[in-house]
Amino acid sequence: MPDTRASDDATPLDAHDREEPHDAAVGSRLNWLRAGVLGANDGIVSTAGVVVGVAGATSDKGSIVLAGIAALAAGAMSMAAGEYVSVSTQRDSERALLRLEKQELREDPTGELEELTQLYEAKGLRRPLAEQVARELTAHDALGAHAEAELGIDPDDLTNPWHAAAASMVAFVVGAVLPMLTITYSPERVRIHVTVVSVAAALALTGWVSARLGRSPVARAVARNVAGGLLAMGITYAIGALVGVGLG
Repeated sequence: MPDTRASDDATPLDAHDREEPHDAAVGSRLNWLRAGVLGANDGIVSTAGVVVGVAGATSDKGSIVLAGIAALAAGAMSMAAGEYVSVSTQRDSERALLRLEKQELREDPTGELEELTQLYEAKGLRRPLAEQVARELTAHDALGAHAEAELGIDPDDLTNPWHAAAASMVAFVVGAVLPMLTITYSPERVRIHVTVVSVAAALALTGWVSARLGRSPVARAVARNVAGGLLAMGITYAIGALVGVGLG
């Protein structure tokens, strides 16, 4: 009788798990999508924390809405500015490394060819094949070959800081809109409850999406995301309630 234990023990992967984004553009898009989800998550948590905290201190809708708008605007601009500075710094570093690589290729092409060969040897290629690959890639695009192998950089696809800033800002605003709408349009006696429930649902969704993108356990990511958001709202509400009592 044929041994079927190997096939019985194997756990088949679903279609999502079998997908491998080999194309660099696909990987880049996934990174952008993941960053967008995280930006939306920040918008949800930070804005919800502000409006719930103010609602704990006062029942005046005008004050709550004003605080929410201020939190949305300040948070979105902060996210955009931070992302712009971060990506600009990264882009400047990458450009400096590429300039240095160009200089080395110009001044010592033989040494750079040997260096590229050794890099491919270190990846597991035999010496003759590594030399052949290094020579052919150098003939095709020397800078691109060295940038990819040595630096992990695509010279033709450096991140645009303006795009990163805009994406981060938009994602934050999209996330912040939910707690703003629920706290503004819910009846006064249930506005906090409705906001907490809607925020928890939104955080569960972003946790699910981020887990699927990162191929990590979904339940753990969702629970962690929701728990963090609820904790943040609970703390800010308690602080707002204490301040409200003190001012009253």
